[in-house]
Amino acid sequence: MEETIMEIILNAGNARSMSLLAIKEARKGEYEKADHYLSEAKNAANLAHKSQTALITEEVSGNPQVVSLWMVHAQDHLMTALAIRDLAIEIIGYGKGLEERISYLEGKMEK
Repeated sequence: MEETIMEIILNAGNARSMSLLAIKEARKGEYEKADHYLSEAKNAANLAHKSQTALITEEVSGNPQVVSLWMVHAQDHLMTALAIRDLAIEIIGYGKGLEERISYLEGKMEK
């Protein structure tokens, strides 16, 4: 079980880091790189979720899991990573929208 918990922590941490890198790239206007990092964040979050599901499946199958501080820590990492990824998607979408509007308005003003 400890190995599975560590997989959750590791992959959730990677998802969080990739989401934050996506925001950094978007701030520079590098939206392709931002989208790449968001994709990597999704993959890492999916791996963490797969590990979490394995623990839940064990519990449902009649093999009670010990709720340790490690387990709580892993769940905290996963939920935080998912929330940051959701926010990154919204922030990047907002930035893309603003950039499109500015380009549109600049084009209109030049005419």
